[in-house]
Amino acid sequence: MSESTGRGEWTRPGLFEVAPGVHRIPLPLPNDGLRAVNVYVLHDSDGLVLIDSGWAIPEARDTLVEGLEGLGASLADVRRFLVTHIHRDHYQQAVTLRLEFPVRVGLGEGERTSIEILGEPGRRPLEHQIGALRAMGAGPLADFVNEHLKEAQVDELEWAVPDDWLLEGAVPVGVRELDVVETPGHTRGHVVFHDLAGQLMFTGDHVLPTITPSIGFEPVLSQNPLGDFLASLAKVRERPDAMLLPAHGPVTESVHARVDELVAHHGARLDETEKAVRSGATTAFDVASQLRWTRRERKLEDLDPFNQMLATAETSAHLELLAAQGRLTAMMDEAIRRYSS
Repeated sequence: MSESTGRGEWTRPGLFEVAPGVHRIPLPLPNDGLRAVNVYVLHDSDGLVLIDSGWAIPEARDTLVEGLEGLGASLADVRRFLVTHIHRDHYQQAVTLRLEFPVRVGLGEGERTSIEILGEPGRRPLEHQIGALRAMGAGPLADFVNEHLKEAQVDELEWAVPDDWLLEGAVPVGVRELDVVETPGHTRGHVVFHDLAGQLMFTGDHVLPTITPSIGFEPVLSQNPLGDFLASLAKVRERPDAMLLPAHGPVTESVHARVDELVAHHGARLDETEKAVRSGATTAFDVASQLRWTRRERKLEDLDPFNQMLATAETSAHLELLAAQGRLTAMMDEAIRRYSS
């Protein structure tokens, strides 16, 4: 099929050739505002290599099978998954299919600590994020999420250890050579795959064409996740420009152009965040409540609880960068992180 270009058209099921020998298969997501995740299929010498894998739900598996059939292939022809980061819509189906097929799964080395924590016996879903919410001044939201998840169980398979920990360097895939580029920010171990000769970059959630990736919402945070993200954007911007092959959204012509837009967005958001503190807000939750969210400029209270968590965590990441830059002062006050000008 030809590539979809209209807004929302990228989620249409099918097999789309985005470059010679590179196909995109969008897979559905369960109850997710992102709607779909792009899986990219490349040809190796003895089978197929897939970049990202989708969420392990029957609909995603069926859609992947149908897409591969368009290439005259099946799941048995997949030899390797190269996964950009540990979020379940990228990682879970890979480790699930590994139970049935002799496939190898590769994940960035920077995700090792998160995998170890997420795989701890007896861990409750989102328990580390719930604790972080309390420090962000979002106690009632943390209580709500904790109560909502009290009966939920962790799927241990979901956080299974990969076969290969990916480090920066070249990975041969058939006639291609993919540079593994470490891009911490969205998660600590996020990586992108850059085909320099083919002028293609598989960006996962690091560079998305129509939305900004969430920052600061994972079990093991760096001290300055937004600073990490912006540094990773600069790192990608220094490399030769390439076609943007994202995990969510349509394929676009220039990674550089979108990186410039993301940097400008976060610059403006930092200014808005600082202004909120100068107006009297002291915690990440207070600041997030003063800001507006999504293209519709919605209030925090109008978002569902999960997106309230994401918004509060992202605000915290902006506040920490402002503190690192010396634009704000941060301190702990009775287990709550507070900021002042």
